[in-house]
Amino acid sequence: MPRTYEVMFILRPDLPAEEADNLVTGLQHIATQAGATLRQSERLGKKRLAYTVGRYREGDYVWFDLESPPEAVRELERRLRVTESVIKYLTVRTDEQEKRLAQDRRHREARARRKPAPAAEAAPPAMPAPAIEPRSPLDEPQA
Repeated sequence: MPRTYEVMFILRPDLPAEEADNLVTGLQHIATQAGATLRQSERLGKKRLAYTVGRYREGDYVWFDLESPPEAVRELERRLRVTESVIKYLTVRTDEQEKRLAQDRRHREARARRKPAPAAEAAPPAMPAPAIEPRSPLDEPQA
């Protein structure tokens, strides 16, 4: 079973839209040539960065969702590293998280399918407490 990855990278904000489109298309082509299957790709647009990267305070975000062998991801990361238009990138392996979520879902479904615990049988009626008569000091034996 191939592993799944999410790759997020940030392009320079001053990059012309046509060049950015060509770069994203080229990176998609590189990933598929290396053996990856691109499940989803999305241009998230320009956003303000949390901190300055180089001299840039904003960037053009792009996100890929891949099914891929590790070698294809390494090749994509190598290309991202040497491309001057990419100012930052991050790759996250998501199949472990999906596996854990599926296991949790199966566990919850199994608990829901279990029969409810049988109702406790009615306990026998409790014995009434013996009536205690009030005693006076005169009832005490004299010593």
